[in-house]
Amino acid sequence: QVQLVESGGGSVQAGGSLRLTCTASVYMPERLGVGIGWFRQAPGNEREGLAIIQFDAAGIAYADSVRGRFTISRDSIKKTVYLQMDSLKPEDTGMYYCATKSGGPYFSLNPSDYSNWGQGTQVTVSS
Repeated sequence: QVQLVESGGGSVQAGGSLRLTCTASVYMPERLGVGIGWFRQAPGNEREGLAIIQFDAAGIAYADSVRGRFTISRDSIKKTVYLQMDSLKPEDTGMYYCATKSGGPYFSLNPSDYSNWGQGTQVTVSS
């Protein structure tokens, strides 16, 4: 069973950038049904899906809240998926998680369609 580890969080001022990293414990094959998503959870809020990258054809989708500001990408050799976050806003503050897609529609960002969650990395954006 794959294990995921997130890193790269920190504190930044509004308008700044961060790059989060999600590293898998094993190689994930480039085939249909294999994908990784990034999620965010702020205190008192539900976990929110932000972006997904599918491994079969590098299909990518974003939530409206981050489209145009965040970019998801992967390095198959390093078993890593990145989330480049630019033009950060205070409302982007929260714990960021990655997880493997385990069901649901192809571009689902519903947390219930994911498993193998990492421990999370904290992002704090100050105004």
